Amino acid sequence: MSDDTSPIETPEVEAPTDEVEAPVQAKGAVHWLVRIAERAGYADQERPELTPGSRAPEAWTAVTRTYDITDTQLSELVAEYFRLEVADMNIADPNAALLIPETMARKHLIFPLFEDDRQLVVATCDPTNVEAERALGFSTGRTPHFQVAAPRIIQDALDHRFSPEKAVDALLGGLADDVSEDAVKLVEEMGPESISEDDVRATPVVKLTNLIIRDAITQGASDIHIEPGRKLGAVRYRVDGVLRKHMDLPMQALNRIISRIKVLSKLDIADRLRPQDGKARVQVRGRAYDLRVSTIPAGGAEKCVMRVLDSSAAMTLDELEIPAHELQRLRGLLTHRSGIVVVTGPTGSGKTTTLYGALRELADGRVNIMTVEDPIEYELPGITQTQVQTKQGMTFAGALRAMLRQDPDVILVGEIRDKETALTAAQAAMTGHLVLTTVHANDAVSSIARLADMGLQYSTIAQTLRGAIAQRLLRRVCSQCAEPVRGQLTPDEQRLTDRHGTEPLVRAVGCPECGFTGYRGRLPANEVMVGGPRLQQAIEQRKGWATLSRVAGQGGMRTLHEVGLEWVTQGKTTLVEVERVLGQGLEEDAIEVAKGPPRILLVDDDEDARLMIRGLLEKDGFEVQDAEDGHKALDILKTDRDFQLIVLDLAMPGLDGRDVLQHLRGSADTAALPVLIRTATGSDVIEAELLELGADDYVDKSVDADRFMARVRAVLRRAV
Repeated sequence: MSDDTSPIETPEVEAPTDEVEAPVQAKGAVHWLVRIAERAGYADQERPELTPGSRAPEAWTAVTRTYDITDTQLSELVAEYFRLEVADMNIADPNAALLIPETMARKHLIFPLFEDDRQLVVATCDPTNVEAERALGFSTGRTPHFQVAAPRIIQDALDHRFSPEKAVDALLGGLADDVSEDAVKLVEEMGPESISEDDVRATPVVKLTNLIIRDAITQGASDIHIEPGRKLGAVRYRVDGVLRKHMDLPMQALNRIISRIKVLSKLDIADRLRPQDGKARVQVRGRAYDLRVSTIPAGGAEKCVMRVLDSSAAMTLDELEIPAHELQRLRGLLTHRSGIVVVTGPTGSGKTTTLYGALRELADGRVNIMTVEDPIEYELPGITQTQVQTKQGMTFAGALRAMLRQDPDVILVGEIRDKETALTAAQAAMTGHLVLTTVHANDAVSSIARLADMGLQYSTIAQTLRGAIAQRLLRRVCSQCAEPVRGQLTPDEQRLTDRHGTEPLVRAVGCPECGFTGYRGRLPANEVMVGGPRLQQAIEQRKGWATLSRVAGQGGMRTLHEVGLEWVTQGKTTLVEVERVLGQGLEEDAIEVAKGPPRILLVDDDEDARLMIRGLLEKDGFEVQDAEDGHKALDILKTDRDFQLIVLDLAMPGLDGRDVLQHLRGSADTAALPVLIRTATGSDVIEAELLELGADDYVDKSVDADRFMARVRAVLRRAV
């Protein structure tokens, strides 16, 4: 390192305002930036070819290239020499830029950061620029203070502030050649051109908008989110149900992109104060896609969300990869020629896709299928599809009433949202039509309460509801990077294994193919509730969720959680994903379906046995009521059915355990009550007989107390 750190004096250049002597040039001297670099230890390297009078931006580029140092490093060296601070452009106050004209800022390559009544802090790459200092003081009436930033950083800030189209050009600089104005074509006519804002139609804006739409479709995104921020906005894609950041945009560019999208979807670009909804059809690489566009005011700007719909991507039920057990039950529901079949789940869970798969299976040319949707997501041949037009009076209920005069066999109602639509759908179901529809509910059983909330009588629901399908989508592990689980589980894997009772077979790792998420593609988790006499009676008697769930489970319904764990055992997803989508599943405390401790009815003619079992149960926190024979047990249940379990002795005088069990299963009031049979004369034949009669479990009287209590808790967990 050179020991000569004194500046070379020249009469033409004054010292900066903080009284630090600048490394100015004399005849035959080197540029002051070179002197600072040599002072920092770069003296033994070849000097850049610079004249002492070279402008700071050009000198800056030469110094960083010659000495192989970054803009940040050189900024720190310059700031240290002049005892200044390095500028942080992220904290710049937008109001400060209003104090000086663009021409002055570009002439001196300065950018205002923040100000008060006396001072103006400005980013510069040349602290020796006395002319800029004087011009700032004269123009603003404030004392200028310099902070150091690289020329490129200042230029970008000026472009973002004064010329956003240049910022868009910079973003497009590294794009592939095929991102052109024609990369995304508008299929539908836009109508008369009445937009006067040239920047909305400017080529950089068109290109960047096309890029965003094209990349979203290429990556398989279902939604595009364009979100404003204070200085930078963000573009995010929803891929496999999870949002991923795609790019950041300066707010000036983001606003113009949203205006471009509003032009495509025939929205009012001058109205930024009200939510707007529109649609557009575009063509990307020869394939048509529908865009559902929604804008909403957000913090002085607008947020835009586009739902991407591939109208030609409708799949069959076989292509949806529905588990075999659930697929068989679903196809059974489609054999009905009247009634309502409901698909339920949150937004984005694939409800419409499943219904379209069902329609494709039903569309054999011998039935008249009609749909009323908002919007029409897929185009299906041989099916009459009607779009809801609320402004023209074409509502779900109105369209449905009109369809009933068109001799339909099967009707798809996109969603039941209100009482009028629910009543009309029920009327259609009772007059010989199969109605397929969706509602928003947490699970298949909860769709019953949802229909009741919308005004249907429980008797009507019992009469018309053929079944309900609840659906969620689990991300599939990426086939390129998933690794098998070998050896000891990680702490998280062990925790989830203990909670769910299932060991994972694969781990999600992450690679470029899956966007480093570890997952690519999705799998359906379905529970299919099928109606029947017992379920119908329970609905008519307005039984609660727990009772209806037990009846549905006894009818063969597997829960979402059980289906999700099956995918885990097949090595197609992970426990982490199951818990993310479905929650923790069934835990020990889930048996508390009502406030207070679980209640158990103990039925046994042996007083000593009753005392012993009561003691075990009460010690474990249960509330116990006992009966010495079957007749008394049934009398108790006539007035009090709020029990979570019946522990029933098989061999009793008078009315024995078989008779009591048959009576319980034959009544809608008690059909769903869990029953644990105890017997001293056990055999495989008796066990099979009792389970066939509807017992939930079977235990020999000779088992020890711990095993008996474990059976009790297991039955209660399964019953919730």
